[in-house]
Amino acid sequence: MKLTLIGHDDRYAVEQLQLALFPEGQEGQAVSALHRGNTYLTATAKITLDGKTVTRSRRLKAQDETVRLRRQILQQSYYLAAREFLPEPPAWGALAGVRPTKLTTRHLLEGGTPASADKMMRDIYYVTENRRRLAVDCSLSTVKAASLLEPNDLSLYVGIPFCPTRCAYCSFVSRTVGKKTELLEPYLQALFQEISVTGELLRQSGKRLRTVYIGGGTPTTLTSSQMARLLDAIGEAFDLSGCLEFTVEGGRPDTLDGEKLRTIRAHGADRMSINPQTMADSVLRACGRPHKASDVIRAYGQAVDAGFKAINMDLIAGLPTDSLDGFRRSLDSVAELDPANITVHTLALKKGADLFERRENLPAAEEVAEMVAYAETVLRGKHYKPYYLYRQKYMSGSFENVGWSRDGLDCLYNIYMMEEIHTILSLGGGGMNKVNLADGHLRRFHNPKFPEQYIEMLPEVLRQKQELFALL
Repeated sequence: MKLTLIGHDDRYAVEQLQLALFPEGQEGQAVSALHRGNTYLTATAKITLDGKTVTRSRRLKAQDETVRLRRQILQQSYYLAAREFLPEPPAWGALAGVRPTKLTTRHLLEGGTPASADKMMRDIYYVTENRRRLAVDCSLSTVKAASLLEPNDLSLYVGIPFCPTRCAYCSFVSRTVGKKTELLEPYLQALFQEISVTGELLRQSGKRLRTVYIGGGTPTTLTSSQMARLLDAIGEAFDLSGCLEFTVEGGRPDTLDGEKLRTIRAHGADRMSINPQTMADSVLRACGRPHKASDVIRAYGQAVDAGFKAINMDLIAGLPTDSLDGFRRSLDSVAELDPANITVHTLALKKGADLFERRENLPAAEEVAEMVAYAETVLRGKHYKPYYLYRQKYMSGSFENVGWSRDGLDCLYNIYMMEEIHTILSLGGGGMNKVNLADGHLRRFHNPKFPEQYIEMLPEVLRQKQELFALL
């Protein structure tokens, strides 16, 4: 759909909402206009589609204008016009961002109540009742997690951008290793240097680590001895005595065995992810995952035997060749294991993933909606609570990813990273450093994406860390 702006240049705010509400490539015309009068700012949206034209307006007192409120009325007017063309109200209403809970979290931190947060999401953003409940519940977990922090606290992410093979839905910047492991050692040597330098900068800064997360890719692509060396390097460089949690993302069960899990646990990590995505072997094959559901059960048992009390398991609603009944069986199988966390993702068709170009055998959005609804019903019934959520572009049905947890077992790193409530140090290829400044603004520093680039540009990475800590 063609979008024309008149009287303003807030294209991103309106365009992202348009992408969320209408299929990419749909024919039609949309105009978003802003008129500045002496008393009011008036936002008007006019949408023409399939021979029908709808116009809607929202206004704001000129003296109250801020960037946020101006964009708000632009999105409200567009949403109200677009709703006339949609079969039912979109779950997230006029919200197009990836972090809708930042609104409810800020509201609660500023003294609001769950009831007033719900009202805000209903009256201003037109979010449906079910999604309002999800957002408020997650924000309650965020407020609790924020209460554990002091001003000098931050978190650490260490990236291992390697996987045994690439899954069909994946667009992460990682190297598929297979039998070619030549790049792993040079990468680790570069990473050890960044760990050492960052550890010294952190000691000098007087800041305190509260959570550590080793992610990827698939970090457990590393051998047991390589993982031990990595964990030793982290333990030597950083004071972990104040950490509330230490997570290693195992992810693929075919990269896990008893020895590796015992090694990770013995080095202090207390959280592990074992991510089946589905418990149907045929769907695993369609996604390019070479393991079987039985490998998930085996790896989970080994992690429990190794001493992990907090285990996360991921599922994806909307995978190719999956069905509502198949997803239900997968969810029931995972819930029967009673892990601390179950994260339910909605399939996002990401550019760079095989599925983005080859969209075959995908469940319809209506079926995905039933999968997501079933997950919520079952998990709430088993006394899991939603503790963090985020959305992505090109997501099936424009839904969300939701992390569910047993009470007291939230993954704090996920909350701190997604809600951006304190600084995240990121080491390794593809790392995203998020620095929370004293004035409330956020500065981002990107590490080079590909392992080869990271190794080659290590001097620049280390210089950037100096700049980052100067800001802190």
